[in-house]
Amino acid sequence: MPAPIHLLSLATADAPHEMTQSDVVEVARVLFTERFPGFDRMLPVFDTAGIRARQAAMPLDWYLKPRGWPERTEAYLDVAVDMFARAAEAALAEAQLKGADVDVIVTVSSTGIATPGLEARAMARLGFRPDAARIPVFGLGCAGGATGLALASKLAQATPGAVVLLVVVELCTLSFRMEDLTKADIVATALFGDGAAACVMRCGEGGFASIEATGEHTWPDTLSIMGWRVDPTGFGVIFDRAIPPFARDNLRPAMIGILKRQTLGLDDVDRFICHPGGMKVIDALEGSLSLDQGSLDHERGVLADHGNMSAPTALYVLDRARRGGLPDRSVLTALGPGFTLSTVSLRAAA
Repeated sequence: MPAPIHLLSLATADAPHEMTQSDVVEVARVLFTERFPGFDRMLPVFDTAGIRARQAAMPLDWYLKPRGWPERTEAYLDVAVDMFARAAEAALAEAQLKGADVDVIVTVSSTGIATPGLEARAMARLGFRPDAARIPVFGLGCAGGATGLALASKLAQATPGAVVLLVVVELCTLSFRMEDLTKADIVATALFGDGAAACVMRCGEGGFASIEATGEHTWPDTLSIMGWRVDPTGFGVIFDRAIPPFARDNLRPAMIGILKRQTLGLDDVDRFICHPGGMKVIDALEGSLSLDQGSLDHERGVLADHGNMSAPTALYVLDRARRGGLPDRSVLTALGPGFTLSTVSLRAAA
């Protein structure tokens, strides 16, 4: 039987600029009322989003001017590299390791383009070895925290003793735009924040949890539910309004199938740790998994304090859950472009 993969540490790094939801509402009102017919009818989405504050890559006034690919990319590279480094430094410090101890670096990010990748740009600051394997991953979207954790664990399993560092960085707010607005862009403005998270893992002992199993389920003919559209000014968000009802109707059978392949059932899971895509999504998850209303409390807390940061958000929730004390078995879940459910089953350290 393969040795278990242990999560030695988990750390988060907030974006540098705080935005309250009330400030965002006032700016959005000024910017969008004349540019988007019927904007007033969409204002309630800012109130019902369940968000008090978010952190952003750039100060609020940066978003008040039209921006193209070069400016958005410059901001992404500058801020994302720093957030990558801060999250990685904190995770390595908790694991009592240094950059030179890392054998494999998995970088997950879908909100900007960096070639060389973020990990290459942060190598000198973090002291990574020249022979460290670099694995940048693009395109996972909101599922990136769970799928990245699954991928990193498989790499650790394949190389017993290797120290694997996972870093997830998303700067969703850089997609905010004033031109060519869609309803999805307005919803994104009400929901998105920026953040980063990192964790260290390896075969053996120690840490706060071990990874028991991973699983995915991709539904056919669902490419249009979530993703990016690419246009001359940058990434534009694709959000289907049917995401909450789709999750309510389809998540449960997919989850049952994933757990069955792990010889588990829903009743074997003590706590689901979910990516909080929005308040309606959280409600749909509770309904689909037959959880008591309000069970996903850490999810609501992270959403309120940080917004939807895409991939790192599930790891923010995991961090809150582990600080509160993980139950024996929990399952980290996230929904992302594809449309895909990604899961990681965790056992708490004895």
